[in-house]
Amino acid sequence: MWSGCNTEEEGGRMKRAGIYFRNDFAGVLVEDDNGYTFRYLHEYLMKENAMPVSLTLPLTDKPYTSKVMIAFFDGLIPEGWLLNIAEQNWKIDRRDRMALLLSCCKDCIGAVSVKPIEEQ
Repeated sequence: MWSGCNTEEEGGRMKRAGIYFRNDFAGVLVEDDNGYTFRYLHEYLMKENAMPVSLTLPLTDKPYTSKVMIAFFDGLIPEGWLLNIAEQNWKIDRRDRMALLLSCCKDCIGAVSVKPIEEQ
């Protein structure tokens, strides 16, 4: 269902990220031509101890959508000198929020981590 990190769909690029909460695969964040969508996995929602990845993203089976990067995830991206290092080392445009999230947030401070979903 959520295979592929970068795939062509309906003529545009799609990037996908696995969102982990305390090492549990909690949901998937997708960037496509319409913006961003985050959805919790059904399996995660069924866990007795499931917790939201953020208070701003309560547990629900409905998707969260936004034309711009969802604020909680945007807040995980480094700023200042650390962002400059990421830009220089990985040649990522600071406006490409999903690429920055995928490159810089695999091992964030706190309970949430972001990992690319690779092509299968």
